[in-house]
Amino acid sequence: MDSCSDPEQQNGNLELTELEASNVECEIMPSLCDGRPDGSKGFTPSINGHVSKELTESDPLLSNGRLWTSNVSGPVPQQCEEQRPVCVQSKPNESVCVMVLQILVPFLLAGLGTVMAGMLLDVVQHWSVFQKITEIFILVPALLGLKGNLEMTLASRLSTAVNIGKMNSSKEKWNLIIGNLALKQVQATGLGFLAALAASALGWVLDKKLVINYAALLCCSSVVTAFTASLLLGIIMVGVIIGSKRAGINPDNIATPIAASFGDLITLGLLAVISQGFFNCMERCPYVAYVVCAFFLCLTPVWVIMSFRHTESRKLLYCGWEPIITAMVISSLGGLILDRAMTDPNLMGLVVYTPVINGVGGNLVAIQSSRIATYLHSTCSLGKLPEDTKSCYCPFRTFYGKGPNSRTSQVLLLLAIPGHVLFLYIINLMQGGHTIPTPVFTALYLAAAFTQVFLLLCIADWMVHCLWRYGRDPDSFSIPYLTALGDLLGTGLLALCFRLLQVISDVDDHLGD
Repeated sequence: MDSCSDPEQQNGNLELTELEASNVECEIMPSLCDGRPDGSKGFTPSINGHVSKELTESDPLLSNGRLWTSNVSGPVPQQCEEQRPVCVQSKPNESVCVMVLQILVPFLLAGLGTVMAGMLLDVVQHWSVFQKITEIFILVPALLGLKGNLEMTLASRLSTAVNIGKMNSSKEKWNLIIGNLALKQVQATGLGFLAALAASALGWVLDKKLVINYAALLCCSSVVTAFTASLLLGIIMVGVIIGSKRAGINPDNIATPIAASFGDLITLGLLAVISQGFFNCMERCPYVAYVVCAFFLCLTPVWVIMSFRHTESRKLLYCGWEPIITAMVISSLGGLILDRAMTDPNLMGLVVYTPVINGVGGNLVAIQSSRIATYLHSTCSLGKLPEDTKSCYCPFRTFYGKGPNSRTSQVLLLLAIPGHVLFLYIINLMQGGHTIPTPVFTALYLAAAFTQVFLLLCIADWMVHCLWRYGRDPDSFSIPYLTALGDLLGTGLLALCFRLLQVISDVDDHLGD
């Protein structure tokens, strides 16, 4: 039946969709909505205590589909396309105060996690395995980048699934969760092995030597660390997503920072302990590293079979490798800078600050990427862009555009400087005089951090819309690229800061201790 032939039906559909459009603000942020007498769905207890309908775990936070819809299935005729836009640019009615509060606590937790990771790296760099096998420093950013390649990507996918109602039934929800967790284990095992091979190859090119047992130790430590950290963090992420849904909190605001807050510390701690353990038993039992690595690689078919339980994870088994492998290579370049810094006394202090500047930049851009992806999923069909984003990209659009994500960019950029000031103070406090940042170093560091976040937010705005336009889901493709670029930019800009300090003779002796 022609969807434009019956005016009464068309008017009825229009009334329905206008009601849906009026409920968008409540579906996006249920905790902000008061109870209404019209019995609209998706409401939670409001701020003033009134209750409408309880939000259950299976209800979507965002309406599933576009705001303007038709009850008639099938293709939309050309004359109807002229009557309505493909994408309705409706701003979610999420206040700045609520958004900042939801972002701030996970952001601070994530920042503290990166500070602890930096302090831990400053300690373990003196362990025998780090002194003997310096290629492990090339491995550090690649493994820490797994939180962006895998954990943050999982958090973004599940957040979008919750927001647009793809986890309505219990069976569908657990198939989605189990399929994605199994997919993560496949990717973690493969990435851990490839990252170790890349670190060994780069070390061989630079040092003109390759010790086979050391390369085996790198492979084994990397695979075991990636596998274990991915499993632990994946379980945490599932709990965070489900918990935030029950609490009526937008998971886009909290899931990715929480993934980062635990990711760096857990991954770095596991890498240090596991690699030191294999290094200690290498002389007595050199074959142990080979056996353990082969065992974890042989588990890969099990996770492949489990990931086939869900359509989306099955699809990502074939097409989801490009972004994470590319991101791993980009992160390894940042690790190469870190490895070279270990041989320069003037750059030794870079180790403490590297996880912090990389982690904070990655956390902020992951929030923005996840929010833009959710907005596109809820308003547009894949391959179609909102009207205000179809023109050539301009950085002005990122921060002052008409879309609802411009305000988020402003908030995230403004959070960068006070956040880094707080984290620098905590590092100084915990070092107890071991590290004393000078005023010049602090100014250069903050300038580098601001530049990094500014560039990442601009790149995220361009990249997510570009991926969407060409039919690629940004939840699976954007965050690995962005966090890897954050690692490379952060490490490079931080090394530049130390070089500038050396040029202007403002190098504090404690910074290189």
